Amino acid sequence: MTAELTVDHLSTNTTKDHILTKKEERQVVVASSLGSLFEWYDFFIYGSLAIYISQILFPHDNPSVAFLAPLGALSVGFVIRPLGAILFGYLGDRFGRKYTFLATVVLMGGATVLIGLIPSFDSIGHLSWILLLFFRILQGLAVGGEYGGAITYISEHSRPERRGLLTGWLQSTSSAGLIMSLLVIVITQFFMDAESFRQWGWRIPFLISIFLLLLSIYIRAKLKESPVFMRMKAENRVLKNPLKESFGKWKNFKLILIAIFGLTAGMGSTYFTGQFYVMVFLQQAAQLELNIVYEVILMGFIIGLPTFILFSWLTNYINRKWFLMAGLFLAALSYNFLFASLLQAANPGLVNANKTNPITLYADATNNTCNFSFTASMLGSHPDHAKTCVQAKKFFVSKGISFEYAAPLPGQVVSMNVGDITVEGFNAQAYTQALTESGYPLVADKNEINKAKMIFILAIMTALVAMVYGPAAAYLAELFPAHIRYTAISFPYHIGAGIFGGLLPFMATYLSQASGNIYGGLIYPVVITTAVGIIGSLFLPNFKKEADK
Repeated sequence: MTAELTVDHLSTNTTKDHILTKKEERQVVVASSLGSLFEWYDFFIYGSLAIYISQILFPHDNPSVAFLAPLGALSVGFVIRPLGAILFGYLGDRFGRKYTFLATVVLMGGATVLIGLIPSFDSIGHLSWILLLFFRILQGLAVGGEYGGAITYISEHSRPERRGLLTGWLQSTSSAGLIMSLLVIVITQFFMDAESFRQWGWRIPFLISIFLLLLSIYIRAKLKESPVFMRMKAENRVLKNPLKESFGKWKNFKLILIAIFGLTAGMGSTYFTGQFYVMVFLQQAAQLELNIVYEVILMGFIIGLPTFILFSWLTNYINRKWFLMAGLFLAALSYNFLFASLLQAANPGLVNANKTNPITLYADATNNTCNFSFTASMLGSHPDHAKTCVQAKKFFVSKGISFEYAAPLPGQVVSMNVGDITVEGFNAQAYTQALTESGYPLVADKNEINKAKMIFILAIMTALVAMVYGPAAAYLAELFPAHIRYTAISFPYHIGAGIFGGLLPFMATYLSQASGNIYGGLIYPVVITTAVGIIGSLFLPNFKKEADK
């Protein structure tokens, strides 16, 4: 059902224009990639430091709300991104890539630095968190136009036989940004005590980004306009309303929809599973200390990082579409095995205890008394949280423990059994004591952790991300015609990767708690990647390799 198409609409400087030297190529790639590096650096430092932000910039009278509010601001940044894609996509397709591209990095980087300068709640009251929300909105708008601009600018400067390789460097910044943010946080914490970091040290990772901002502005200010846009301008082919052309014409809007549901939703799901949710899993399910999580994550991500460039380069020689689809299906098939292997390597004592002394939860899993609703996951005061069965399920999931259901005991909504011990009702202290007496470790034993195996698995997960994320940039650039390319790339990316991917940590956590299964959260990425793989296989256009010659 897919047509073989040519990509002559992306022809660049291979004939009429100056062929870039290797030095000029490096300048284009570095200038374009710095903004994406900024994006992922900001995302991770904000998510990692949310607990400190909540203590300094929000009211202190309600700790639960104070913790959830900065996470809500993080979500606002994701939700606003598609609007930024439309705004800056319009500007980029209407007035040019260069200055739009410069504006996004100034806005995004400036907001990141300013977050580190916001006075505390004790100093300026509610204005502190209002400023935080305002800066997150600015970041969301800017990021919405950054990624599509980066892909457009690199692809319109690259020769067809170099497109996969050059855009692969851009795609590698997703992992590089996380690695850089981890290093900055770890190094900052190393040089100060915990209380100093809580009070003011958390600001340093935000403030340090000013150097990245200044470098980005300096390099981007020296860039020339895209040769493709200059040619369109000379030939009077620049559209007055690229939004109307993108969303008002069915042939273009159809491509945008196919790009979302046949590719970018899968990009987001694989990325946030293998690069973000895995960190949550190691802390909660594997019961690892945070410093160990950071250590193995850093090593695994660094080892896996070159695969972004390798796989992108390979798709210059093998079919790009089917390579992407293979990555989606391989991810769907391997997630359960990889996460189970990761838990075995991180906390073998827990896995062995669960095998030798399995847990039985006496409860009616189909009854409302055991139901944990989606609404409850968003509201800390929802009645579902008070249900004893829900509390028991959440207790086991938070400890990385799987269990089997059995019929409720007479007169009890929920009870648990491990070995020869049965505890009626739910009591966290009694449950913990029963687990300890049955050989369950409260935390991972440092002497039993197989770090080498964990690092290997994390590198494999990064490679899975790279199979989909890496070549996607070149494919998206080839998918859309030049006169709407900035808009048409930006919008589906931030719907697919931002919304479908951005929701993954929350949805995975909810599904694990609702099902009472530590691997229950993997249902979300498995379903998304499978569905996207099927849709993409059926409907994504398939470009001929010879068309790029």
